[in-house]
Amino acid sequence: MNARINFDPPEGMSSGRDKTTNVPIQRVLSIDIVRALTMVLMIFVNDLWTLKDIPGWLGHVEWGVDGIGLADVVFPAFLFIVGLSLPYAVNNRRRKGDSEWQLVQHVVLRSLALLVMGVFLVNGETFNAEATGMARWLWNPLCCLSFILIWNSYPASAGKKLVWTLRILGMVILVVLAIIYKGGRGDHIMRFSPQWWGILGLIGWAYLVSGLITVFSRNNFFVILGGWVFFCILSMVYLSGMIPRDSFINIIPNAILGGTLTGLTMGGVLTSLIFQYFVRQKKNISLTIILLLFSAVLIGLSILTRPYWGLSKLGATTAWLFLCSAFTILAFLVIYWIADIGGRGNWFNIIKPAGTATLLCYLVPYFLYAARTAFSIKLPDVLVTGGAGLVKSFLFALLCTSVTGLLIRAGLRLKL
Repeated sequence: MNARINFDPPEGMSSGRDKTTNVPIQRVLSIDIVRALTMVLMIFVNDLWTLKDIPGWLGHVEWGVDGIGLADVVFPAFLFIVGLSLPYAVNNRRRKGDSEWQLVQHVVLRSLALLVMGVFLVNGETFNAEATGMARWLWNPLCCLSFILIWNSYPASAGKKLVWTLRILGMVILVVLAIIYKGGRGDHIMRFSPQWWGILGLIGWAYLVSGLITVFSRNNFFVILGGWVFFCILSMVYLSGMIPRDSFINIIPNAILGGTLTGLTMGGVLTSLIFQYFVRQKKNISLTIILLLFSAVLIGLSILTRPYWGLSKLGATTAWLFLCSAFTILAFLVIYWIADIGGRGNWFNIIKPAGTATLLCYLVPYFLYAARTAFSIKLPDVLVTGGAGLVKSFLFALLCTSVTGLLIRAGLRLKL
């Protein structure tokens, strides 16, 4: 899910070398940090359901309501950062000698992996323990364990036989889970199905389209700009109801046809090209001015489009696309000046694993929640109420990053 970008170079843009090919690799510290901050924030807001008596603006704004909460900013920021990383990921694979076909294959397989993970995790939301004959708390950790067995980057010393045994074991577990699964309530029992694809699945669809455009554009700024504009317009067209519901075009997944999610990712790709150009020229002031102007334009577009479709995450509106893109650019710019220009990247070392092993970090809470249920751990009310509860959720997010760091040191790192 994340481009392999180093977390610790001393300056904003540096080069290392791939250990296997001795090929130079571009590295950007601030991208990893912004990704790490976003993941920590995602774990934090996802834990708010365990709390009570907390400010409403921290959560999601309800369906049909015009507005935005803190939780509504996190997912689009992550989509934007996926796009921000894409040109670096593609360029680095080209430097290693990957052909166009290999790049396409990589994008497709990575997207497929994210779709599989998303579908299994979203089915856990409607899991019926009694109908399935399995404890509800087991579903998510078994799924996540299977993901790790299948997509872990095993050391060369592990041996091919052991690696494929573990991967096949993971596949078998997923197949068995899909077969025995039953969800829903009462008389409305349903079998395993894609449902709404889940967060990882939505990222997978947006990544698929944006990744292919990035590969075939070969860093052509105007092609990327055209792609971003196209999906922004498609977002408005879709929200206007101009695409007939009985049209054959509706076979395209909503995550793509709706335009908004892919527009967020393409905005990240566009910003990345702008960033690369000015960094190569060593014009940080010009970069800052351009990105500030771009953010101002995006905020203006959000204001202009809001009266038509509202500002809503659940509605995936165009105003939400523009506003969250602006927020992410501004956050990235601030981190760039702190970490890359100011040389203060070490300030963020505590959350480093969330930026370098992001997908693994995303899965860790599922294990911790399952452990809490399995051992009947219940925190006293004082720790899940108000400000104390918010501190608890923040510490939980940091715990997840620490556990991720331990798993990395133990040899686990998902490679998609």
